[in-house]
Amino acid sequence: MRWLTLYARSRRIPASLAAVAVSAVTVAVLVRDGGGGGGGGPIEPGPSVLVLAAGAMAFSVGLSGQDAALDRTAAIRWVPRRAAHVLVAGAVVAAMLLAVRTVGENMATAAFVARDSAGLMGLVALGAALAGGQYAWTLPFAWLSFAFFAPPPTSTPMEVATWMLLPPGTAAGTWTALVLTVVGTAAYAVAGPRR
Repeated sequence: MRWLTLYARSRRIPASLAAVAVSAVTVAVLVRDGGGGGGGGPIEPGPSVLVLAAGAMAFSVGLSGQDAALDRTAAIRWVPRRAAHVLVAGAVVAAMLLAVRTVGENMATAAFVARDSAGLMGLVALGAALAGGQYAWTLPFAWLSFAFFAPPPTSTPMEVATWMLLPPGTAAGTWTALVLTVVGTAAYAVAGPRR
């Protein structure tokens, strides 16, 4: 238990949880005030993706410790711990949005939340493996920015590029999220954050 507490503090998990909660509540309030997905109309994916991306980016700061060299010399198996860190963070981000949905605004379906939170955490993990924990947020931020401003997808490559905004059940969106989850989690778990 003491190890878990120290690990959570070294990975800034309490701060990340607070950031995820604040972003979820803020977007839910803005959507409600703006009449977003409520009222029985079609659900706009934008607010939900913003919450999920903000949550994944908030957890990205904890994908590297205070001292990478110290982490690497610790006599523990890091691979399962790193993989668990990514997967649990993705589950927490998804749970936060689903909790907001249950108490008020229906911002997204559970399938949409599960797909996007998994894919975005995989993207963050891949960013940590490629650029280090301090820059892990840049990859999902860049992809999200492109997806928001891209033209409507009319081909498979554009569906892949805008996967996080596609309705759940879309094959290109599901497979892109799955690949990002597996590749990102595996790369981070095996290689760790880049120094």
